[in-house]
Amino acid sequence: MVIADDHVMIRAGLRLVAENADGIEVVGEAADGNEAVALARSERPDVLLLDLAMPVVDGLEAARTLLGDPTPPGIVMLTTFGSDENLDRALRTGVNGFLLKSSPPEHLVEAIRVAAAGDGLIDPAVTMRVIASFVARPVLKPPPGLDALTERERDVLLLMARGLSNREIAGEAGVGEATVRSHVAQILRKLGLRGRLQAVVLAYESGFVRPGEV
Repeated sequence: MVIADDHVMIRAGLRLVAENADGIEVVGEAADGNEAVALARSERPDVLLLDLAMPVVDGLEAARTLLGDPTPPGIVMLTTFGSDENLDRALRTGVNGFLLKSSPPEHLVEAIRVAAAGDGLIDPAVTMRVIASFVARPVLKPPPGLDALTERERDVLLLMARGLSNREIAGEAGVGEATVRSHVAQILRKLGLRGRLQAVVLAYESGFVRPGEV
């Protein structure tokens, strides 16, 4: 994996947490978005930890650039929580995860593993922020793909909107994680989305889920 953050001490802390976990190797560090893109393309890591706010080129623009590549890495955005506008823009990019820098180490390790597997994870605090940001917004017309979802896929989307991981959804639904992964993949395909973060945004924005219902 590659770590991109403009603060040396934060990069050191993230590296320490990552390398103390089994099976995770840090192959490079970047101090801005340009370096992050270059490293991701040269080292081909499975996962890129990407700070949202960085000089020269910020994490959001770096993520957009890499997600345009044929085989981008799993991208986990890191933030101390800037403006809601930046959060909203980042959630729509299609990154795999969104994590607060104040999250406990085990959440970081889980986010890395989940992203490496091609799945996504949202910090519960981020989910609450998403919900709050949609309270005052008008509901948009639901996309046609919502009607194509099966009853089980709709249930899974509701659980995704609560910020649950695949493991947690499997526990709630009483099915295996492989089954949940299949449902999530079908949801994303039918809705034309890149990742589960976009699915959560769509669920609230379309009125499929309303704040307070989950």
